[in-house]
Amino acid sequence: MKRTILWFFLILTFFVVIAVSPSVISEKGYILISMGDSIIELTVVSACIMLTVIFAVLIFSLKLIRGSLRFGFRGWNKIAFASHRRGLKNFNRGIAAFILEDNQQAEHLLAKAAEPSKFPRTAYLLAAAASSKQSLRSNTNHYLGLLAQEDHTIKTAGLESILVTIKLLMVQEDFSQARTIIDEHHKHVGHDARLLSLEIELSLQEKRFNYVIDQLVSARKQKTITDVKITQWEATAFYGAFNETMLQESKDALVLFWQKLSKKLKQREAILFAYCQVLAEHKITEPLNKILLPVVKKGADIKFLQNIRLLPISAADELISAVQKHLHHDQHSGKWLSCLANLAAKSQQLPMAEKAFNSLVNLDGKQYDTTDLLAFSKVLEQQGDFQKANQVLNKVVTQIDTQQNNVLQTNNGNEA
Repeated sequence: MKRTILWFFLILTFFVVIAVSPSVISEKGYILISMGDSIIELTVVSACIMLTVIFAVLIFSLKLIRGSLRFGFRGWNKIAFASHRRGLKNFNRGIAAFILEDNQQAEHLLAKAAEPSKFPRTAYLLAAAASSKQSLRSNTNHYLGLLAQEDHTIKTAGLESILVTIKLLMVQEDFSQARTIIDEHHKHVGHDARLLSLEIELSLQEKRFNYVIDQLVSARKQKTITDVKITQWEATAFYGAFNETMLQESKDALVLFWQKLSKKLKQREAILFAYCQVLAEHKITEPLNKILLPVVKKGADIKFLQNIRLLPISAADELISAVQKHLHHDQHSGKWLSCLANLAAKSQQLPMAEKAFNSLVNLDGKQYDTTDLLAFSKVLEQQGDFQKANQVLNKVVTQIDTQQNNVLQTNNGNEA
């Protein structure tokens, strides 16, 4: 605007100078315009006035046209992109609601924003996740169906988007579709820990136990996969493989499977317990003591010792002797007192079991659990001490109530 005014004054000054010049030099001067038979004659002053008016009108007209065009473009832009702007607004609000765990609102906004926002894959993915958290199976399947129409390549969708899709399909128990997507990106399994984890989880659901056992080698090389997770997979995979061998073949085939395992694998507590568990479930209890003894002597993890309580072990003198040696070095060890008490109870060495249970429940820090208390109560009943047995059972009830209250408080805290 300032530049236009400046030019206007410069040109006006030019014409004024031209108009005034004839008077200064005492010469009016004139301008003659001849076109065919038409002749126009003007003085310099008149010509300058006319040109100034024409120039002013021209500038005003250009300004008017420019303003009209700008107004028209802005109006068209508002109309043409209004849907896209609303879509982006709903998309952003939907993401915020998803983060705030307002899943119902998140699902509504994201589904509404999918197409207008120009981010359909992300919107449908988050809408599916929000509906899954609400256990709305049909809604989740609907969004996953819409998602399946989009391009599934890593280049366009991104690996993270594909991982979430696979996970949601597994939650929906659509294992065949999850398998299809994983197989499409199979070359990345073993290179990306997240995809490898989903591959293992899916294979366990598909009961491909031997395949999982092979994949565990790659999983152990991944720094982002925890030992706890690998141990869980290991226990499930070997239990499944052992049980499958027993059901489809024979006891001899199961024993041969175990014998062919490397010494290192046999020493892993999760694998060893899985083998003992399958033996016990098929009423093969004779080898249990011999299999468990080396691990108990060496010093087992508390989880392993707790699992032993579930096995039908009898005549456990050697195991009891090994446990007593550990207690000789640490008389106040909760895990070894629990193990001794339960082994003695299973072997019907009731006085020893009662003594060990008494020591266990009197330890600082409540190092016993419901399984210990139930076994303790049974030992007392077998010896005719029903009053004390009832007192122990009351402890069980109190402990269960406490656990339930803790769960309720945790759930209420999460909802808040």
